[in-house]
Amino acid sequence: MTVNSDTCVRLRGIGKSFSGVSVLRDVNLDIAVGEIHGLVGENGAGKSTLGKIIGGHYAYDTGRMHVFGSPAENWTPPQALSKGVVTMHQELQLVPELTVAQNVFLGMERNRFSVLANDENERLASILERTGLQVDGRARVSSLSIADRQKIEILRAIARDARVIVMDEPTSSLAADEIQRLHETMLNLRRNGRTVIYVSHYLDNILEVSDRVTVLRDGDLVATRPSAGTTRQDLVSEMLGGSRDTTIHSLRPPEPDRDVTQLEVRSLSSPNGTTNVSLRVGRGEIVGLVGLVGSGRSEIVRAIVGADAATEGTVLVRGKQYRRRSPARSTALGMVLMPEDRRNQGLVLAMPVRSNLTLPHLARFSGLFGRIRNRSERRQSRRTIDLFDVKPRQIDGDIATYSGGNQQKVLLGKWLLRNPSIVILDEPSRGVDVGARRRIHEAIGELSKNGASVLLISSELEEALGLAHRAYLVSGGTVVGEIDPAAEPVDKVLQALFEIRAASKSGAPQHAGALQ
Repeated sequence: MTVNSDTCVRLRGIGKSFSGVSVLRDVNLDIAVGEIHGLVGENGAGKSTLGKIIGGHYAYDTGRMHVFGSPAENWTPPQALSKGVVTMHQELQLVPELTVAQNVFLGMERNRFSVLANDENERLASILERTGLQVDGRARVSSLSIADRQKIEILRAIARDARVIVMDEPTSSLAADEIQRLHETMLNLRRNGRTVIYVSHYLDNILEVSDRVTVLRDGDLVATRPSAGTTRQDLVSEMLGGSRDTTIHSLRPPEPDRDVTQLEVRSLSSPNGTTNVSLRVGRGEIVGLVGLVGSGRSEIVRAIVGADAATEGTVLVRGKQYRRRSPARSTALGMVLMPEDRRNQGLVLAMPVRSNLTLPHLARFSGLFGRIRNRSERRQSRRTIDLFDVKPRQIDGDIATYSGGNQQKVLLGKWLLRNPSIVILDEPSRGVDVGARRRIHEAIGELSKNGASVLLISSELEEALGLAHRAYLVSGGTVVGEIDPAAEPVDKVLQALFEIRAASKSGAPQHAGALQ
């Protein structure tokens, strides 16, 4: 097969299946040298799988692939790297006990006379200067936020001087200014003749920076088009196969009964960075915790449910003081936390979908002598899979092979299986497409209408402000203000958050001055 010299990756008839379920079918695509090429589609459409095939992490079952004119047969990550193809994974591939710099240059260490040079920090400094990304090279990865860990994946790819970089959801945990810097880095790579394959659910980001965009739907390639002149509506219509409503957020549920407080926090502090936090959530109320990445929102909710110990303060659940807090006791009280890190804190990837859904609720499905009532467990699992439209629709499916969005649906279904009265959601739609996002937002609205209290964390201001009845502004691990989301434009709230962060760095008092 003749391959144009301007083509770095050529795919012909590529197909892939997992456990007998087809996830890609007959994909034909040419990716040009020196272009930013977007891959979009709903969860389960196959875009991440296609990126992993290009990077050598999955073997294709049918078809042919050429990379820089050479057949890519028995393609593996080391072979891909030898050809200059690097993958940045959505689910981060890092060594927690090593430093940032050590992770960036893992496998690329320099040595002098067989002795490690230990110059990774100096080498990292030049990359940080070029990209504008900010992270402490000497910090241990286990101590970092998801956002900072995601930056490490970006830095690793750049450090390897790759000719083709597959970026799978690289912006899902980045703040707006960091996304802009990443886009500038992509453009610099393109100017230097590098190719970026940009996989993302954030369609506006794709259109802003890409040259062309390919749309996948249910494993089929349905369109490849120039980004110029393409609208978000065009992409969504092709992704969904019609003109389905593309509004990102569900309508905010009716005003709740705020006079009935189900969760109250008073002056809570924790070694995890939470400082003197006070908040309340009424029955049926959705309350947002709004802040920039690294503001301490996740740490606050971990202290509330007892995942992290607190040193001061009080938590009241339905008016009663909640002492000796722990995740297990919180769940028993009807207060559940859906964590941000689904793979390491939310799911057990060695277990099938059914076991992940029912694991926290085994007592409900236990019969005589503690034996699991399989029929009841399977029936409830099937109901949850259908409710959240999890794909593939297999109750014993291998969840490790599911797309990130379908894993997220399973995680949400797991915690809503017992109709909790207090639901804490940390980035519930991280890395999911518009269709899955709408279903998640509908589920949040249904929780509110049924009287559950919801504490919502989202790095997407539009999501948090679009769903919440009230919102607290968070910076530096503490609450610095309260707003009415319906009355405040998103850009004004974002401006206030940046001003609060700047004030904290200068030592000035933190308050929501821009909103007063």
